[in-house]
Amino acid sequence: MPILSRAIHIDQHGGPEQLKLVQVSVGDPGPGEIRIRHHAVGLNFIDVYQRSGLYPMAMPLQLGMEAAGVVEAVGPGVTHLQAGDRAAYASQPPGSYCDVRVMPATCVCKLPDAISFDTGAAMMLKGLTAQYLLRKTLPQGGLNPGDFVLFHAAAGGVGLIACQWARALGLQLIGTAGSDAKCALALEHGAAHAINYAKEDFLARVKEITGGKGVKVVYDSVGKDTWEKSLDCLAPFGLMASFGNASGPVAPFAPGVLGAKGSLYVTRQTLFTHIATRESTQAMADELFGVVVSGKVEIRIDQRYPLEQVQQAHRDLEARKTTGCTILTL
Repeated sequence: MPILSRAIHIDQHGGPEQLKLVQVSVGDPGPGEIRIRHHAVGLNFIDVYQRSGLYPMAMPLQLGMEAAGVVEAVGPGVTHLQAGDRAAYASQPPGSYCDVRVMPATCVCKLPDAISFDTGAAMMLKGLTAQYLLRKTLPQGGLNPGDFVLFHAAAGGVGLIACQWARALGLQLIGTAGSDAKCALALEHGAAHAINYAKEDFLARVKEITGGKGVKVVYDSVGKDTWEKSLDCLAPFGLMASFGNASGPVAPFAPGVLGAKGSLYVTRQTLFTHIATRESTQAMADELFGVVVSGKVEIRIDQRYPLEQVQQAHRDLEARKTTGCTILTL
């Protein structure tokens, strides 16, 4: 018998006003699928990209990439989960903005008892992103204790996790943010240095902090506004790791500039390449769960919105009014 669920749909790309609360019917899971009842849902910038059309999607679309809850039923072929399991995920396809959904089981992981549903919903997409950046997206020769890295938007959800994880790895993370309060937050969570780009030239400060040498890697989710100066922050053979477009997509550039600036490397990463298999997803999640349970990384939830207030949540996220992680409550 179908189950009724609240869900947030859009019928066309556009602003937050496109987000509509509807009721949907949810059936039983098929092969390789589960049905999960959410306790909390994560909010991420990729949701904004999909809503706005920066990442074009087929319509109508149920948004949301991340949540935590309890597995209600499993389909044929699912062996790593069973009904009653606490679980969390960051996963394609979108659809987490709801009470209940049927979805592929591949990227759904058992949630340790020591981690709450709210934390689970807040940490998966952002925490797995921090994991693949700091542990897998590495410059030539890798990263060693004492190395400098530059991390933009250091007071955001991914950023605050990365600040703590970098400190645990012995790295000197230089964080950027748009206000003194956000810089203080990054420092509180493990950044070695913080630069308020609204007041200071971050390129000049990075050169000053590193004694003119530059950093081994820049982790950049901002995009257009930080791109050019970020390349100039890199030491020779440094890595520019782009993983988002909060200020808009990076303009096309001539590869020759990478040679002129020091034989640089550039990569554009996405989480979903890293979690394409059950094995890789679980290995990454196990490492994330480990640093959270150990206390090395605290998942900071600074905003909670009821599902019905999702429009305001999107407005605040786009206006950069948020810090840390944001969840939708059910």
